[in-house]
Amino acid sequence: MTQATPRHRTDRTKNLVGFLVGEVRYAIDILRVREIINPLPIVDLPHAPSSVVGVADHRGAVVPILDLRKRFGLAAVEATRRTKWVIVDVGERSVGFVVDAVTDVFGANATEQREVPRIGGNDARGIVAVYSVEVESRGAERTTALVFVIDALRVAEPTLALDVGGVAIPSDQETGR
Repeated sequence: MTQATPRHRTDRTKNLVGFLVGEVRYAIDILRVREIINPLPIVDLPHAPSSVVGVADHRGAVVPILDLRKRFGLAAVEATRRTKWVIVDVGERSVGFVVDAVTDVFGANATEQREVPRIGGNDARGIVAVYSVEVESRGAERTTALVFVIDALRVAEPTLALDVGGVAIPSDQETGR
């Protein structure tokens, strides 16, 4: 896979991409995010960790797909039209994170930062920061919510040992789609 080229942003104050997993708000550094897409067809990988739902052909590359609900120990739910894949760069590879919904692109600063709680599951969630930010709730009301910023590399750890170089992705003709 080729090395990712640095992305340039016009609004440097917006440094995080927000998303939902269950009822919890998370975010990831915008410089890690390659793309946000609708789910694609998945090829199952035998003997993969349970949070890795398979691989997909994304722009000619075989990309492991990690379900953040499973990674964070939540019950599985049916995908909805709000379900998205956040394609992130982790080292030399891209990984797709399945999220329940993408919420926004926003900025957070030091005055909004809170202490990261030391509770079970932080390791799996890879929480590196917590911010208290103003968000839009139902209707036009605004409220304050906690947003947990995750470390993409730590969260993607189950995919890093996978050898996806030799995985063949069936074409639409082969699958009849």
